[in-house]
Amino acid sequence: MDMGGAADPADEVVDVVDQDDNVVGTAPRGEVYARGLRHRCVFIEVRDAEGRVFVHRRTADKLVFPSRYDMFVGGVVAAGESYEDAALREAQEELGVSGLPRPVPLFKFLFDDGAGRTWWSFVYEVRCTTPVDPQREEVAWHDFLTDEELARRATEWAWVPDGLDAYERIRAFRAAE
Repeated sequence: MDMGGAADPADEVVDVVDQDDNVVGTAPRGEVYARGLRHRCVFIEVRDAEGRVFVHRRTADKLVFPSRYDMFVGGVVAAGESYEDAALREAQEELGVSGLPRPVPLFKFLFDDGAGRTWWSFVYEVRCTTPVDPQREEVAWHDFLTDEELARRATEWAWVPDGLDAYERIRAFRAAE
């Protein structure tokens, strides 16, 4: 997730937001994590031409949730960046593709793990019909899973907690449609 060309992800500047998602300042990402400052993230559910969901295991050197599985691509929204622009940037960067259609916004929620980690999370979906070449700095392993396989693995693998929360919310969102 290269935002602004910073060499170290911890140095990337992000917006700090309040309970209502209003920007109240900026800070380096490492400081945001260390101090538990609320910020913004995007989650993009990626499906291939057959409708399978892109799933990956994060690399061991990630700042948060290293080596955990995730059923979304995405990440932190850079300072001054819109959720929409961050969703497209993150999806293309992590998948290693260009020309991806703009991800479709689904809903936004406030993630709070009760232990000082909280961020506004905007969930999107996108279809990627071209071969992917995920960033080696971000993705240690990947595959496309059917909804049934993903539901089974959701109870078996060690997932990022915010992604698992978003996964449960997207299932409820689609069930209500």
